[in-house]
Amino acid sequence: MCKGLAALPATCLKSAKDMKHRFGFLLQKPDLMPDQNNANHKKEKSFGPKKICPGDAKKWGESLESLVNNEDGLAAFTTFLKSEFSDENIEFWMACEEYKKTTSQIKLASKAKKIYDLYIAVESEKEVNLDSSTREETRKNIEDPNITCFDEAQKKIFLLMEKDSYRRFLKSKYYQDLIQQTRTITSCGMEKKGKNHIPDFSLFLPQCA
Repeated sequence: MCKGLAALPATCLKSAKDMKHRFGFLLQKPDLMPDQNNANHKKEKSFGPKKICPGDAKKWGESLESLVNNEDGLAAFTTFLKSEFSDENIEFWMACEEYKKTTSQIKLASKAKKIYDLYIAVESEKEVNLDSSTREETRKNIEDPNITCFDEAQKKIFLLMEKDSYRRFLKSKYYQDLIQQTRTITSCGMEKKGKNHIPDFSLFLPQCA
């Protein structure tokens, strides 16, 4: 005999609907640099999962490093910044992370110029907020590029995000709703014991015997 949705607790039904709505923003994908599109095609597909581990979401609030080093957290943070039209800093940080994985000297020079022209050059399309001395130091670094030539600029942009946009993210409705929803799931008995348990939305569906 099939048990309808009416048989489920009203609080759980509401939580399921809210969860589907609130997690919608995580399904969006952050923009990457033009030259990263092909190289990171497979990686992009992993952004914006349908299920978020409550333990992971909670850890995002511990530090910006914990947030950006988690694939789901990075996607959530990037999407939040895009909603504020202030995503150039995290895009620059991501571009620097990808740049440091480059092994070919020829590609290193090409990528360094693209990053500089897109994010660092004065009045560039996605110019990040750097002081003039760091901007000039970076300009000189890319004349003879290596994997560390953006380190100082990346560090300063990370600190800037840590003091500003990261704090706004933690206070945002996006993050607060996510934390609240994971607590509600636990109260409805969806979370089983264990570190790595991920909420299963199929528990909200009608069950047939």
